[in-house]
Amino acid sequence: MEKKSLVQQTTERLYSCIVVEKQIPPGEKLPNEVELARSLGVSRATLREAIRALVTQGVLEVRRGKGTFVSPQVEEIEDFGFDGLRRLRGQLRDLFELRSVFEPRAAALACRRATPAERADILELGERVERCIRAGEDRLEADRSFHAAIVRATHNEFFTRLLPLIDEAVAAALRAGEHQEQLAEDTLRDHALLLEFFAKGDAEGTEHAMAIHMRRSMDVMGLFEEKQP
Repeated sequence: MEKKSLVQQTTERLYSCIVVEKQIPPGEKLPNEVELARSLGVSRATLREAIRALVTQGVLEVRRGKGTFVSPQVEEIEDFGFDGLRRLRGQLRDLFELRSVFEPRAAALACRRATPAERADILELGERVERCIRAGEDRLEADRSFHAAIVRATHNEFFTRLLPLIDEAVAAALRAGEHQEQLAEDTLRDHALLLEFFAKGDAEGTEHAMAIHMRRSMDVMGLFEEKQP
C-alpha cells in the first residue's frame, strides 16, 4: 500500500471536514490559516499545499482580496470524494505513461532533425525554465514551451498532434500541489543533462536523459502503483 504524504493526509482530512462532516458550509470562508493549521496539527506550508490541491479539484475557491471559500457547487459534485481524487490521479499517471514512451524518442529525433534556429530556441527555452525555478517564479509556460519546441523539432506531423496531451500533463503535474520542491530540483538536474547532450548533438544521450527525467518525475509523484484492470 502506498504510504500517503502529510499533504495527502491533510488534503483528505480537510476534504472530510468540508464535504463529509459539513463543518464548513458551501460558500463559507475557511478559518484563518494559523487557526486552521493548528486545528489540523500541521504547518502552514502543508496546509497551503492541501488547500491548493482542493482548489484544483473545485472543492475550494480563492476570491482575490477576500480569502479561500468552500465552493458553492461542492454539494452538486457527485462522487467528488477520494474516488474522484484517485480518478484524477489515474489520469495523471496515464498522461505520464504516454510521455515516458513518447518524449524520449521525440527528444532523440529533435536532436537529429532540429534546424540551427530550432536548436537555439530549445536551448534558450531550457535556460528560461532554469531561470524561473531559481527565481522561484511560475514555470508552467516556460516548461510547456520547452517541451513543445522539442516535439515540433521532430518535424513529425503526428508527434505534433500529441502536443495538447503533453501540455496537459505538464500543467497537471505543476498544479498537483505536492512534491513541487523535489520536482523543481529534479528538473534543474535533468534538464541540464538533457541540454548538454542536445547541444552536443548526441541523440542517444538526449533520449536517455529524457527517459530519466520522465521516470524520475513519475517516481516522485508516486505514479508507479499497479493499475487495476
